[in-house]
Amino acid sequence: MERDQDFDATENEVAAEEVVLEPLADYPRIDLRGSGEPWEKRRAVGKRLRESVPHAAHAVLDLPEDRPDPVSLIEGAHLGRQERLIPLRVARMASSPFAFLRGAAHVMAWDLAQSPRSDIMVVMNGDAHIANFGLFGTPQRDVVLDLNDFDEVTVGPWEWDLKRLVASIEVAARDDDVSAEARREAVTAAVSGYQHTMTELAPQGSLDVWYQVTRADQLAVSGIDIDAHSQEVVHKAVAKARKRHNRSLLDRIGERRVDGGWRFRDEPPILTPVDDAVREAVITGLEHYAETLPRERRFMLNRYHVIDVAHRVVGVGSVGTRAYVALLCGNSDQDALFLQVKEAVRPAHAPYLPGMPEPYASHEGERVIYGQRLLQAVGDPLLGWTTIDGRPFYVRQMKNMKGDIPVARLRGEPLRYFCWAYGALLARAHARTGDAAAIAGYCGRDGHADLREALADWAHAYGARNEADFERFRAAIDHGRLVAADDPYF
Repeated sequence: MERDQDFDATENEVAAEEVVLEPLADYPRIDLRGSGEPWEKRRAVGKRLRESVPHAAHAVLDLPEDRPDPVSLIEGAHLGRQERLIPLRVARMASSPFAFLRGAAHVMAWDLAQSPRSDIMVVMNGDAHIANFGLFGTPQRDVVLDLNDFDEVTVGPWEWDLKRLVASIEVAARDDDVSAEARREAVTAAVSGYQHTMTELAPQGSLDVWYQVTRADQLAVSGIDIDAHSQEVVHKAVAKARKRHNRSLLDRIGERRVDGGWRFRDEPPILTPVDDAVREAVITGLEHYAETLPRERRFMLNRYHVIDVAHRVVGVGSVGTRAYVALLCGNSDQDALFLQVKEAVRPAHAPYLPGMPEPYASHEGERVIYGQRLLQAVGDPLLGWTTIDGRPFYVRQMKNMKGDIPVARLRGEPLRYFCWAYGALLARAHARTGDAAAIAGYCGRDGHADLREALADWAHAYGARNEADFERFRAAIDHGRLVAADDPYF
């Protein structure tokens, strides 16, 4: 039995905003004198929020008749991007409904802003679709599974991330001709993973929550057993990720100059050289980026020097933004370090939410890095930010034992397992910054089916909505409104 009765009626009538913890990012300073509310009380408040926003309210995709044209929203997202690369972005989005969903974050942000919300806020990823979970290396050279893209990070309702996740499961599974029944099972597995994990984390100490990490080679998610096929998928993905490091990347995208030094191989339009002015601007930007690192990491970085800089096209949603890769060498020309220097733009949810607090709101690169440090269990030690030609950028290592799980191509038990695991990982990320007890109270335990069924209905409806938007997008290409490149995945 839930422990809500432990608190008298007077306590239970306290306004939710006076009990539920604000997202961690909203605290301007540390206050170690005030006492907080017990987790049981905050959980009870979360449960009572179901009265004003019942789980069933999340089942309906009720978009107004004056919904903006999705193509116009996407065109708006192209403003400020490099014109020459927009046709490449359009072509990638046009390749499938799932690729369209990935690139249409601005469309879904508008749609989510029309939906009911619990108003329990977290530092949200903002783009938590299934392709934004993956493998990466830790400073200890372990391979972990976690969220791995934070361009859209901001403060917002936890359920917006969960809806983005379940919608992506539905759409990706449709692309792969998975049956409606199996798609629904995968979606409900993700919600169950979120519910179960948030319930487990609610009473735990904050330090215990922050210490949790999921090593991919020892993947055991609490609440569900990994099947043999899923274990095999993980082992293959980890083995592949371990082969992706600075030395292997140097062999793949580097080539020897006549004088014996290294440079980037020219692979247009994905990897292209930059002129001297851009090269100097990027190097200067990296020197300023070093100031955002802890002192001991600045000491280490000072052992390296830049050998070459190139422009590199990445992803789907990021195509058209300015993204550079710098090759640095240290102790020898075999001691290579690759840094990705990526432009940070205004997040898709910005028009509908208060956003991150200062000073993080004033520099988009700092916003991304701060959000990543908050949400990831183990972060890249070289994360930082800078400004180049007046534009905000963030910096991270490139291909540091990075890999992915091919969830979109899985079926049966492996599909359900990884969807459950991604729901669990999302809950853990939210618990690091939001009020896990209040969210757990609102969600209910994983045996509580109302939220699962509601979000399964919503994901199914959004899958149909996305499909219609995709066809409208394709029609805009056919009619010449949008121009698509011939080879989107060179």
